[in-house]
Amino acid sequence: MGDTYTIQISSKLVNKLARDAEGRKKRAKKSKPKAREVPHKHQSEPNSVSTAPKSSSGGAWPVQAPMFLPVPPSPSPPPAPRAVAELEAIRAVLQESEGVMKKLEQQEANMTKELTQRAKELRDKEFKLPYQKSMPCEAEREACRQCYQENSKHPLKCAQVVRSFDDCARRARRQQQEVNSKV
Repeated sequence: MGDTYTIQISSKLVNKLARDAEGRKKRAKKSKPKAREVPHKHQSEPNSVSTAPKSSSGGAWPVQAPMFLPVPPSPSPPPAPRAVAELEAIRAVLQESEGVMKKLEQQEANMTKELTQRAKELRDKEFKLPYQKSMPCEAEREACRQCYQENSKHPLKCAQVVRSFDDCARRARRQQQEVNSKV
């Protein structure tokens, strides 16, 4: 685990930093007169004057930019036996949960398969076409079609086949009308 650090900043420090920042801004706006270059005197002279300009803050430390250094990882102390036991208990529960999850996924796959199978069976039963009656006069119709194909240049030769198809169609219509009138 990573180390955690906390930093507390007092309101005094914040106010002081704010005042220092305002002071620097104000000073930066003022134009400074060029300092005269004073010839360097030898160190042996006792009354040498420093050429560095003095700050108006009365000897306060100059504000420096923050410096960020990497924090080396400190060796973590060995975990307490109680923490190790809790960690092992958590791992055991996690493994058990993963096992239960696999079982549930397998059960879900089986149930999905079964549900799909049952849905298919129901659909097949519901949408199954009922017994359909064959079309009446199918043989006569086929004979008529075949006769016209064979005698395409002399269609009058098929007159007898056409009459038999016509008679069959009339009988079928009468039977259908009788069935409809009984209902």
